[in-house]
Amino acid sequence: MSRIPLTVTGAEQLRAELHHLKTVARPEVIAAIAEARSHGDLSENAEYDAAKERQSFIEGRIADLEGKLANAQIINPALLDADGCCVFGATVELEDMGNREVVTYQIVGEDEADIKAGKIFVGSPIARALIGKYPGEVVEVHAPSGVREYEILDVKYI
Repeated sequence: MSRIPLTVTGAEQLRAELHHLKTVARPEVIAAIAEARSHGDLSENAEYDAAKERQSFIEGRIADLEGKLANAQIINPALLDADGCCVFGATVELEDMGNREVVTYQIVGEDEADIKAGKIFVGSPIARALIGKYPGEVVEVHAPSGVREYEILDVKYI
């Protein structure tokens, strides 16, 4: 399995989710299965089926998180010395050349991406267009809605 890039914050979020699943969700679903078993015939027991399905989801998510964290390449943006270049972990201020709107995005890993929080996946069209570019450059983004142009105003490593 290849290395999975994560920011320090993203790795902490995954660890917190893993901890919650192991210490809270897993014991809850085990108790729910035990409760459903006490009701008798398992072949027609909807509670039992639902609890087993939930257990399957939790165990799958635990395995997924453990795999991602084991293969994580944790990058601290504050320690980057990329000389103003757009790289993974950088926070980039952009101006949309079409409507002059200024937006700020941080380039992050897949599990941390949240467009509402200004975090974009490194594999997204806009992040791929930004990687390797410097402030003052204009980039063309081939998005599903069409081609858009952005000027890079600033790149920070925070």
